[in-house]
Amino acid sequence: MVHRLTKERARRAAVRAQVLEATRPTDLVGLVEQLTMLQIDPTSAIAPSADLVAWSRLGSSYQPADLTRALEQDRTLFEFDAMVRPMRDLGLYLAEVVNLVFGEKHRAWLRANDGFRRDVLDRLADAGPLSSRAIPDTAAVPWPSSGWTNNRNVTQMLELLQRLGEVAISGRVGRERIWDLAERVYPSDLEIPSAEVASRLRSERRLVSLGIARGKPRSVPGEPVHVDDTGEPAVVEGTKGEWRVDPAALDDGFAGRTALLSPFDRLIHDRVRAMELFEFEYVLEMYKPVANRRWGFYALPILHEDRLVGKVDAAADRKASVLRVHAIHEDVKFTRAMRTAILDELDQLRAWLALDATEG
Repeated sequence: MVHRLTKERARRAAVRAQVLEATRPTDLVGLVEQLTMLQIDPTSAIAPSADLVAWSRLGSSYQPADLTRALEQDRTLFEFDAMVRPMRDLGLYLAEVVNLVFGEKHRAWLRANDGFRRDVLDRLADAGPLSSRAIPDTAAVPWPSSGWTNNRNVTQMLELLQRLGEVAISGRVGRERIWDLAERVYPSDLEIPSAEVASRLRSERRLVSLGIARGKPRSVPGEPVHVDDTGEPAVVEGTKGEWRVDPAALDDGFAGRTALLSPFDRLIHDRVRAMELFEFEYVLEMYKPVANRRWGFYALPILHEDRLVGKVDAAADRKASVLRVHAIHEDVKFTRAMRTAILDELDQLRAWLALDATEG
């Protein structure tokens, strides 16, 4: 059976899977389990992306301290490769140690620095948890790179050992990661499936979180957007080729709302899918010169019901306690009801940020 979907129904499947319907969830860990991840990005023109994604779903009941508690005390979530993920999925990401993009360069460097590796593990065992700056660099061979990782030996060793499941991020102090032995952070009864099973389960989890996606791999930065042959086949009006859909996301009774999204939100992360299903163009412009920006440094996509209808160029001026709205860009002509809902959402954002006023 091939599902034949209108664009509207396909969009609603995507919105539902991303937990952006009118009825809000109430539990942070359950939310992350559905989304599979929150991306960590240090930019906080308004708020860090992980917090923005959680707020856009949970609303004012969410506070950043909730995420810290889940990561550092309850251990119901964990940080891995700049993503926050549910602890129940940990085995799926440690299963690929053998196939880890560990090319010969990585393996050779680890072999040459076996003493350094033991030094790091011993230091953490004796004095952990520690920041990377508190761990001496005893590398026999420096990490070679033409980029920012050049000679950042301690950080590189910690990240490789995390991939091997030997160390883990225990928490953060500000933006600085704090490291410890994995056995002190991860559950003792952790089950790690085979690499093949883990790959399949990750694809299945990814489809549940996206609702609808392409099966074939496509190069995108960060988290993959393809789901292989999981779910069921579908065709969507006005688009070419086959999609894969989670049938649970096709339930009737859709009730949408208005939401302001993080620039890193998974609903718009796949720019090709966003254009195909939502007819929505988006580029993160923080790295562009000011004169070349169309929408702003950290423009927030606007979701209204099952459409992506525009962007908000805003920034939190914490010193003045003001949410500064530089512009609201309309991709479609806003109705009075849409504008009212967007302004209300901006006021909810201001209140959540504990700012006194909105200007612009």
